[in-house]
Amino acid sequence: MLSDIPKDLKSVDKENIDKEVLRAGIIAELDAISLYEQLAAMTEDEDIKKVMLDVAKEEKEHVGEFQKLLLDRDKEQVEQLKEGKEEVEEMTDSE
Repeated sequence: MLSDIPKDLKSVDKENIDKEVLRAGIIAELDAISLYEQLAAMTEDEDIKKVMLDVAKEEKEHVGEFQKLLLDRDKEQVEQLKEGKEEVEEMTDSE
């Protein structure tokens, strides 16, 4: 794994531990996606490439699962994501 997970979550207060657990899960999945896609790009074996990319795709689904759980529990995160999206739309004239 590329990131330093799991972190020592003992110092996280009880109210926020579940959110931090979900964030750690998201980070782990993003690491896995990056790794599998890089490995797929390195190999010339089409079977290996196909499987690596398929597994990476499954990890993307896991990100969505963890993100759904996180956003249900962290309304501030929901608002910040919305604001970030709006900023990018303003900067790029896209929707």
